[in-house]
Parts: sequence; structure tokens; C-alpha cells
Amino acid sequence: MTTSTIISMMSLSLAMSISPGPVNMISITSGINNGFRKTFSFVSGATIGFTILLICVGFGLITIIDTYPIFLNIISILGSLFIIYLGYKIATSNSKLELNTEQKIPKFYEGFLLQWLNPKAWIACVAGTSLFSHSIPELVTFIIIYFLICYISIASWALFGHHATKILNNNFKLKLFNLIMGSLLIFPTMYFLLDLIVNI
Repeated sequence: MTTSTIISMMSLSLAMSISPGPVNMISITSGINNGFRKTFSFVSGATIGFTILLICVGFGLITIIDTYPIFLNIISILGSLFIIYLGYKIATSNSKLELNTEQKIPKFYEGFLLQWLNPKAWIACVAGTSLFSHSIPELVTFIIIYFLICYISIASWALFGHHATKILNNNFKLKLFNLIMGSLLIFPTMYFLLDLIVNI
């Protein structure tokens, strides 16, 4: 395995993991509302959920997707509806700096489930395994690299959110931030969903 292949694996993993998406938007929002420590369970769930999805796609699911492309469309539609719902919950949350209830803290299983319903995660898995599955060692190396970079990237969003509380230091700013983050989940996902339905 060449150095250029390793660099390509790292570049793809970083580009897909660090770019804004549903998981990262929820991580930064929870980091601001709940702090890094309470968000870390969600970060772990999202990372492990994605890694298991990547393993499944790499070792078999990609054959099903190639044979039945409607499968990916169904996942994308269900996932988009779920992301819109999460965006609504964030946008309408009654955030208060002095109150962080357990119900507002995203859980491990929610991060795990979100990746399996996240169209971006499926696209990343299909693209990655298409490029780096010429041999079992290459695929395993790619999975390990992606796992590490994914963990660091999602955690970075949560950590950034944690430190952003110095700026979002009152209830109005926090409420406005949640409204913006929720909208950033809802409207692009609605556009993606409508475009997907029109082109099926």
C-alpha cells in the first residue's frame, strides 16, 4: 500500500467527517447547551455507528446497493425525514443557560442511529469503499483511518461548541443559535428530499 493511498484515505475521511452535516450540527449544538463532557456519549455513538455502517457496506452491503439502488433512496428519504424532525426539535427547544435537563442531552444510541439514517454517511461509505476496497488489508486500513479521523472531527465540533458558550452567554443568544442550527438542518434537508423524490 503506497503513501499516496494512505494520504488519499486520510483526505477523504477528513473532508467527509469535518464538513457540516446533521451529526456535526447536533454535536456543536449540544456542546453549547450541555458542554463537551455530556456530549461525548453522542460523539462516541455517532463514530461507532458510522464505523459499523462502513464495515457493513465495505463487506457486503455495497453489493446490495449496486443491485437495488432503490434501497439507498429509501434510506435517504427516511433519514431526511428524521433529520428534519431533529432540526425542528433543536430550533424549537426552550434553551436556558441555567437548566440542562437530561432530556436535552443527545444519547449514545441517538448518535448511532442518526448515522444509519444519515444520507451523508451512506454516501461517504459507498464512495469510500468504492475507492479503497481493492483488497481486505486496504479496506481494513481505510476503516481504521476513518474511525480515528471521524472521532476527532465530531469531537472537535462538540469541543468548539463547548467553548462557544463564552460568546453565547445569554438565553436570547442561545435560543437564536438553536434556531439557526435547526434551520440549517431543516431547509437543506428539505431541498435534498424534494430533489430526491422528483428524480426517483
